[in-house]
Amino acid sequence: MMEKPEKGARGRMRTVALLFVFFFVATAGRAFYLQVLQKDRLVKLAEKQHQRIVPLTPGRGVIYDRNSAPLAVSLEMDSCYAETRNLESLPDAAAKLAPLLGMGRSDLEIKLRASRNFVWLSRCMPPEQAAKIRALELDGIGFVKESKRYYPNSEVAAQVVGFTGMDPGGLEGVEKKYDSTILGNTGYLVTERDALGRDINLKKGSEGKSGSKGSNVVLTLDKNVQYIAEKELAKAVEKNRAKTGIAIVIEPDTGRVLAMADYPTFNPNSFAKYGGAAKRNRAISDSFEPGSTFKIFLVATALENRAIRAGDSFNCENGRYNMSGRTIHDTHSYGLLNVQQILKYSSNIGAAKIGSRLGPERLYAGLASFGFGEKSDIDLPGEASGLLRQQAKWYGIDLATISFGQGVTATALQITSAVSAVANGGNLMKPYLVDRITDDNGVVLKQFAPQVRRRVISAETAKTVSRLLEGVVVEGGTGTNAAVEGYRVAGKTGTAQKVDPATRGYSARKRTASFVGFVPLEKPRLAILVVIDEPETSPYGGVVAAPAFSAIAQQTLCYLKVPQDYSVKRAPEPAGKKSAPEARPEPDAAEGGVVEGSEAGSMPNFRGMSMRQVLRVMEKRGLNVKLQGSGRAVTQNPPPGSLINTQDQVWVKFVPSA
Repeated sequence: MMEKPEKGARGRMRTVALLFVFFFVATAGRAFYLQVLQKDRLVKLAEKQHQRIVPLTPGRGVIYDRNSAPLAVSLEMDSCYAETRNLESLPDAAAKLAPLLGMGRSDLEIKLRASRNFVWLSRCMPPEQAAKIRALELDGIGFVKESKRYYPNSEVAAQVVGFTGMDPGGLEGVEKKYDSTILGNTGYLVTERDALGRDINLKKGSEGKSGSKGSNVVLTLDKNVQYIAEKELAKAVEKNRAKTGIAIVIEPDTGRVLAMADYPTFNPNSFAKYGGAAKRNRAISDSFEPGSTFKIFLVATALENRAIRAGDSFNCENGRYNMSGRTIHDTHSYGLLNVQQILKYSSNIGAAKIGSRLGPERLYAGLASFGFGEKSDIDLPGEASGLLRQQAKWYGIDLATISFGQGVTATALQITSAVSAVANGGNLMKPYLVDRITDDNGVVLKQFAPQVRRRVISAETAKTVSRLLEGVVVEGGTGTNAAVEGYRVAGKTGTAQKVDPATRGYSARKRTASFVGFVPLEKPRLAILVVIDEPETSPYGGVVAAPAFSAIAQQTLCYLKVPQDYSVKRAPEPAGKKSAPEARPEPDAAEGGVVEGSEAGSMPNFRGMSMRQVLRVMEKRGLNVKLQGSGRAVTQNPPPGSLINTQDQVWVKFVPSA
């Protein structure tokens, strides 16, 4: 009778034993999994719960010019921190530190009390300041090395190189474009935290890891050429009381940018003191109506398409021509002018007639081929594309006005790149600023090379246009102030009216004056553009921008040791019809009509002066002078001493010297 209960009890005992064994095995397995297999991962998680990572400023690679002169470097400097729990007396520490940190005692004490334990007192402080704090020998005050960006040349190439923030990520220029390349690995400090998450102390035995530098960037920029361009640009802007200015120097054959200058400029070591306008790279971000410099590309396109020949002549209608219900003006009256003379005297009417013969489809295609209306993809952030409307959206007078650079906008870089294509024989090169990327040992990690974007004109057309442009700079042309002693120069003046935001029409007074060209003529080494925005002394590119072009070219050619031309002669007139007798050298035309000015004072005495001397006086007085003949001045109107305004008709007649 007792067997059944005993069997039931044994069964229950076996079940309990099996359950016990199962749970024991499961617990042991879990313990083995956590303590053996997952040990490393869990230890790291535990450490993270008891540690706080304080990031340190990473180092950045050096930015060099093409001759390995440093333009941006990272300096190791002391950053000071406080562990407030280790301070013997917080008020006493605040009293001693405040004067050295440039803070009020109460402000510093509040800052120290607000921290859980770790707090930065000053980042990247000067060595003398760090030495004074170290001399206090305060417990709880420590130092760690961090990198600070420094620009040894201050304002030189500031808009190109750019600057960094405290992060220190690149904020502008090359610093921003190549940020991931230049920026190194971030370092860190490790602090202990208690169960409540409060900082206790720097982790014993390990104060973290220092940041490492990134790669170095070597630019095509030449610091000396950049300095020359900035110096002469500043002179031109200040002398002519202009608003801003731009200067660019490019190697035509390669597209390497040797200089890219903006004025006014800024010091990237203290960039926060300057407004956004000073830090903007206007050479690539600002677009403007190019004015008569556009006639270069009009003529090149027309010659390439065989719409004209260099010797063709056009009736320039004595300075006034009605077209599509609008009147096109030249600043002075011309009759028949050949193509060279249209460029030389900068006739809008002549340009409009060339444009009419070429037609809108071919003109648009030619301008687009030269790179207008699209970004050049230079290795800088913030590039604008300019505005070249699709040909289908051209109406009425547009063909004529676009022919002389009105109703279209371009950046300074686009214009310089386009004229470089004429200089180098017809290839539009991709402009670039970074030559190579290297490591700290100088090993090249990446090399950049010249790139041909496309051929825009034939070598024969390029040579013809170059010879035509030489006539602009020799005696009688609008760009005589751009002449460079010892070298043959090709170039073109530009004067464009600016749009008035209030009226949405062209301003009666505001102008953009420019000169673009290349030198030497036969084997060009430099393509240079100078743009002067809203000059007050004179609106003409030949007066305010051409002298800066000449100065930049002269000094740069000397610096680069470019041999002078053996003979610098006046460019010959091309074959074809000659101009009417009344044709004579004038300042470049201001698109949209004659430029009127304010009171100029009394008429100077020009008698006995050379043409260049007369032009210099004209520049100073802001006079619009008609020049007739060549040689020395013999007669003039009005007579010397007469009261005149800048809009008065003034002429000077020259005869060859005996």
